[in-house]
Amino acid sequence: MKKFDIPAHYRSELISKVKEIRKQKDPRKKDFSPTILDFGAVRFLIARHFGFCYGVENAIEISYKAIEENQGKRIYLLSQMIHNPIVNADLEGLGIQFLQDTLGNQLIPFDVLTKDDVVIIPAFGTTLELEEKLSKIGVDVQKYNTTCPFVEKVWKRSAKLGAEDHSIIIHGKNKHEETRATFSHSSKNAPSVVVKDLKETKVLADFILGKRDLSEFAATFEGKFSPNFDPNIHFEKLGVINQTTMLATETQEIADYVKQVMVEKYGEANIKDHFADTRDTLCYATNDNQSATLSLMEQDADMAVVVGGYNSSNTSHLVELLEQKFPTFYISSAEEIKSETEIHHFNMHNKQMETTHDFFPKKDKPTIILTSGASCPDAMVDKVLYTLLSKYNNTKEVADVLEEIENAY
Repeated sequence: MKKFDIPAHYRSELISKVKEIRKQKDPRKKDFSPTILDFGAVRFLIARHFGFCYGVENAIEISYKAIEENQGKRIYLLSQMIHNPIVNADLEGLGIQFLQDTLGNQLIPFDVLTKDDVVIIPAFGTTLELEEKLSKIGVDVQKYNTTCPFVEKVWKRSAKLGAEDHSIIIHGKNKHEETRATFSHSSKNAPSVVVKDLKETKVLADFILGKRDLSEFAATFEGKFSPNFDPNIHFEKLGVINQTTMLATETQEIADYVKQVMVEKYGEANIKDHFADTRDTLCYATNDNQSATLSLMEQDADMAVVVGGYNSSNTSHLVELLEQKFPTFYISSAEEIKSETEIHHFNMHNKQMETTHDFFPKKDKPTIILTSGASCPDAMVDKVLYTLLSKYNNTKEVADVLEEIENAY
């Protein structure tokens, strides 16, 4: 896989080495078991896959290239580059300004832009409508377009489905930047509707099967379907695509459910005429990170710590998995670990910060799970590990632990 030129301060002296050891020993990624870092007084279980993915590193490299090549020019990001506050703050510190927030609200009006300004398209991509607005101003929207190739793969799949007269169900959060972008591209090619989860899919299924009055469709899915979607005629051929950071297992569950609905309506013998197999739209990094997290859940541990931006969809899904089994703390950086007795962490269910006291496991040699989202630099995970490690006495040296890993794998 391509190597990207990203700032050295995002790399780490520990986590990056651990990843490299596992990669050398298991280049085909057949082993998803976690790495055990045994420091004597405390053990850490490090997920086999986590942190910066291809799309994130590509976006960071292009952004820094834009800064280097356009000294003296005004440089804008359409919205947050990725959902990580540290990375976005770094770019702002270098003079980049955000035109919109993550919900698409305008921070800087487009009418201040000129054709000489530089606008970077974030890794989530953007809508065709916004691209057209920028192009009319004269802004080159392709030169520094950092849209993840795996997001573009979903768009290409939607185009193919549309060409085959399928209507498209998008599994995603309809206000998320990526889903808004995918919905825009999909709607150009085919009637499209967004579902957040299996619960919403079951509601949609009731319309497909005629169990709900079609006159209620517009109100039920308000803001989630394309203008050209007519429920009277657009439920005959369906395909499912996704926001790439959603739970891969949930996307597959939704696709399998819709397929069975279409079997119920049209019969098993005719299913290929009414439902498209779209397993190829699932992002490799999302799959790998979630598979590694599922492997973590097979282990015995006393608590889990997940590092990442609080508006990061892929990070929240890792938390969602781990909290099913372990006390799980979702933090943005090591600074949230205030002391041996206090941690500030994000409750993703009520979208609020919380404080937990006496969070350290009350036992000798506890085991702590540690992982991060796809937009989190390894260096931040290093800092979290070192901060947790500093709360214990008589721990092994890092070099000795790394040597043990070399020998173990």
